[in-house]
Amino acid sequence: MAAKSQFELLGSRRFLPFFCTQFLGAFNDNVFKNALIVMIAFRLAASEANLLINLAAGLFILPFFLFSATAGQVADKTDKSTLIRRIKLAEIGIGSFGVAALFSGNNYLCLTVLFLLGVQSAFFGPVKYAILPQHLRKNELVGGNALVEMGTFVSILLGTIVGGLLAGQTGEGQFGLWWISAIIMTTAGLGYLAARNIPQAEAPAPDLKINYNPITQTGRILKEAAKTPSVFYAIIGISWFWLLGAAYLTQIPSLTRNVLGGSESLVTLLLCCFTIGVAVGSLLCGRLSGGRVELGLVPIGAAGLTIVGILLGMSTGAYQPPSESTVAAFWATDGSLGILINLTLIGIFGGFFIVPLYSMMQERSEPTIRARIIAVNNVLNALFMVVAALLGIVFLNVLKATIPQFFLIIALMNAAVAIFVFNRVPEFAMRLLIWLLSHTMYRVKHEGLEKIPAEGPAIIACNHVSYVDALLLAGAVRRPIRFIMYKPIYEIPVLHFIFKTSRAIPICSRQQDPEGYAKAFEDIEQGLKDGDLLCIFPEGQLTKDGELQPFKAGIEKILQRTPVPVIPMALRGLWGSFFSHKDGHAFSTLPKRFWSRVGVVAGKPMEASAVKLEELQEQVLGLRGEHR
Repeated sequence: MAAKSQFELLGSRRFLPFFCTQFLGAFNDNVFKNALIVMIAFRLAASEANLLINLAAGLFILPFFLFSATAGQVADKTDKSTLIRRIKLAEIGIGSFGVAALFSGNNYLCLTVLFLLGVQSAFFGPVKYAILPQHLRKNELVGGNALVEMGTFVSILLGTIVGGLLAGQTGEGQFGLWWISAIIMTTAGLGYLAARNIPQAEAPAPDLKINYNPITQTGRILKEAAKTPSVFYAIIGISWFWLLGAAYLTQIPSLTRNVLGGSESLVTLLLCCFTIGVAVGSLLCGRLSGGRVELGLVPIGAAGLTIVGILLGMSTGAYQPPSESTVAAFWATDGSLGILINLTLIGIFGGFFIVPLYSMMQERSEPTIRARIIAVNNVLNALFMVVAALLGIVFLNVLKATIPQFFLIIALMNAAVAIFVFNRVPEFAMRLLIWLLSHTMYRVKHEGLEKIPAEGPAIIACNHVSYVDALLLAGAVRRPIRFIMYKPIYEIPVLHFIFKTSRAIPICSRQQDPEGYAKAFEDIEQGLKDGDLLCIFPEGQLTKDGELQPFKAGIEKILQRTPVPVIPMALRGLWGSFFSHKDGHAFSTLPKRFWSRVGVVAGKPMEASAVKLEELQEQVLGLRGEHR
């Protein structure tokens, strides 16, 4: 989705009231949470403050573990717009209790309010992500998720600034407490007003019988999610990101006071860098995804989180705090800029990591259980964030590690988790290779791709110019494509991994391998019966002179067995590339062309009965034109 259309969602009633509702809710949570954490960090001894801060983090997310299973069922059973309004009314009541708790000065009463805010957020979470696919089109989903993540972290940023700054004014006269209280109640009221304008989102399972046992219900939906590995491991990846985020954000107040020698204002600055980074990364992800769920950005995000996390641990560990605790003194000290840059980059790579995972989870979940899938995601998010709090307590309070050492440890753990997930779902690595190819060596222009059926069986017939034709087509077409390809090409190292992951169908001549030939046609027939989109290169081999070679009869045989529409397509501009046979064999010289223009063009679908080899070849040649 282009940046322009991404922001145009903010002018739509399908999105804007919901966006404002979730923005105000996240802002309110963070005003209270960060005001409380900053007051604890700077009023108590370091050891006691560390314990209470990690306890606060655990209490806020514990309700997600306890109540998310029920919340997901309620969200699938109830109209989501109605449910959101009820949740926002509850926020007004909790806010009133929170005001009283702040004025009481009782830290444990404030922690109780934090727990109740977590309960309210646990019921909002499944609705928050399940409502988007109901109100947005498929090509708007990534852009919508990018804006939601941006809005969430901007609201966290603003809540952090407001809560942190006003927490420093809570001494004599309680000026800060009065302002915090007014902001909490006003924001809760505005959130409810915004929620009243959210369009209706009908319940996908109105007859659902609710299971109130969180353990059995969570296990049941986890089994459902595991039936689609990409959804299950997306949940694991999302949960791991929230563990990382919780680990960083929870330790920043103590890092500021005990490592950097700073004040409350420096806490706000560091949190700003992280949250601005996530907001920017989310929007960049939406822009780079081109309106599709671009999983190739996830490995980039994971690699960035590890590398920059290591750099952050090293830079904070080597930092020598100044004698003064002001932001100006921090800025003037060697190493301060590197710390700020590293925190911002962690946020940016986090945005690259999280937005495609959320979008994939929404897109590939069954609509009737989508909210329950998201609820299970929230349960695991909660579990992972509780683990983050426990890791903080164990490493910092029990093992006496420093905060920079803790940052190094979780960065290395991120590398291990990423390798595990990408090994389980090779599609991430495949999409990364496709994305890198189409954003480094080539500038790919699409034309007529809307003519490809959005669902149902069909065959793409395309010219064959280079070894990366399949990758460029897979990167351009929104639907997953299964390629029918010459077996020796299918078995090329590295590319074999990609083709196998995308369930390509290798084929060779009947004389070379009679059994393999027969099996290929069986797989093709079954794939079309299953509603797959297949792609065949009718020339049967790469062109050696740049011209379109005569089409072979294989496609006619396929259509005789399973009549389906055929979409003629053409690749333009690949002749002469490193991957083509111009001037000798492909790969025989160093690449000479980067960022060159390539076209992917689709023609009008042809009925199976109308497909004749000569006419199909003329169609493909006409689409290619003179631009080989």
